[in-house]
Amino acid sequence: MSFSLKNVVPWGRSFDEYVTMFALSDEDLAKKIVGCGDGPASFNCVLTKRGGSVVSVDPIYQFTADDIAHRIAETYDTVMEQTRQNRHEFVWQRIASVEELGRIRTSAMNDFLADYLAGTVDGRYINGALPTLPFADDAFDLALCSHFLFLYSEHLDLTFHLLSLRELCRVAREARVFPIMELGSVRSRHVDAAVSILASEGYEVRVERVAYEFQKGGNEMLRLRQPTPA
Repeated sequence: MSFSLKNVVPWGRSFDEYVTMFALSDEDLAKKIVGCGDGPASFNCVLTKRGGSVVSVDPIYQFTADDIAHRIAETYDTVMEQTRQNRHEFVWQRIASVEELGRIRTSAMNDFLADYLAGTVDGRYINGALPTLPFADDAFDLALCSHFLFLYSEHLDLTFHLLSLRELCRVAREARVFPIMELGSVRSRHVDAAVSILASEGYEVRVERVAYEFQKGGNEMLRLRQPTPA
């Protein structure tokens, strides 16, 4: 049985993982960034402390810190057990074991929870969800989407992905999505069609190799830019 989840779960990646997953340069980190579906990741917290400009959007931000912590606690054992049962689907190099994975994820989510109230007051954590974001056109330089689009391809159809990818490009000049794998460590059933359709619409879209790989074969991101005006 391959790794599977019935619903999207709160599972936070670290700042360092974001940097590697999205091939973020120092120049990228100095841009105005929006993270879509960030959940309880620590990217916003750490980048803000380093002087960066970042806003995270996720429907989980409609809840209080206590509510989110409770939901993490509810789903944590399920995610960890799924990982143990399907450890053959992962590359145990950067992260050496299931136990280390748990420590890294817990640390990232605790950093998020400690920052959540202040970040909400500052407008850095905003309740919202793809495929419709509460921002003006070109509000950001760079949009990032981690472990939501493509990962949940069984749950979200091609139409949803196309609407969401166009929306990322509406609010930001460039968008990056990682991974392009779905649960079960197989290439998303929607990737090739999405790339073809968006390219035909004039988007600059390509798949790029990155240095991060935890899901086996999950070392590519989708990079896309708005169509050039005629």
